[in-house]
Amino acid sequence: MATAQAAVGAAVEIVWATTHLSLYPFGARAPRRGGPRNGYRIEHLSPVQRGRLVTDVTEAGTPILLLHGMADNHSIFALLRRGLLRRGFSRVFSMNYSVRTKDVRTAAVQLAEEIETIAAETGFERIHVVAHSLGGVVARYYVTRLGGDERVHTLVTLGSPHGGTLLAHLVPASLLRQLRPGSAFMQELNQPAPECRTRVIAFWSDTDEAVVPAVNASLHQEGVHSTNIRLRGVGHLSLPILPSVVHQIATRLTQLDSEGAPTASVTSIADRPA
Repeated sequence: MATAQAAVGAAVEIVWATTHLSLYPFGARAPRRGGPRNGYRIEHLSPVQRGRLVTDVTEAGTPILLLHGMADNHSIFALLRRGLLRRGFSRVFSMNYSVRTKDVRTAAVQLAEEIETIAAETGFERIHVVAHSLGGVVARYYVTRLGGDERVHTLVTLGSPHGGTLLAHLVPASLLRQLRPGSAFMQELNQPAPECRTRVIAFWSDTDEAVVPAVNASLHQEGVHSTNIRLRGVGHLSLPILPSVVHQIATRLTQLDSEGAPTASVTSIADRPA
């Protein structure tokens, strides 16, 4: 913590926390469905973005769902959403689950319903999910315990307590009890998930003040293909706003899988043979 990088990160965290507080009331409203319907028109994009769309049209059209953390709403993704749209992703969705949620499993069922709706609306059988904090735990439960790997191609988590957080011991709420390291819920969540089809990309920061110890935001689960990306000097709330993080997310959602297939083997239902 006693570094210049951490000091800058703390200042960014304070500024963004203040900004987010002012945006929070707007996020309580139901999110808009998807992003601007530009189709595949490219005149609004920069030359670099145009080039990526021309070569990666299917990947750019693959739906992305943004999922917030505890006691929050979709306003936390104001800058991330804009960053994804500016990079040419044409279908960016978000959802709110209740701040009164007492069980991760309940939120995971709600997530499943939202994803089914998105699949029906867009014609894509698999989508990407980008989740912050608790949202990443909710999404991982859906993917590894409710069969959600059939619907989610890539799950990106930002500061999600995959191994629990010691701060959860400070408040005796039922939801926080689930997030305690070694809890019955954590043991269930971290059981092997053989042949899980979803790839997980976990961003974690060594100065994350909400996940203690910070390394618990990385993921190591048998059966899950995961990539852990360590950040330095970044606060918990700042994870969804950093340009470098937005860039990495955009890049990894369009890069090839280890087997050489585009991420959007995320095939559009309309493109499948009858």
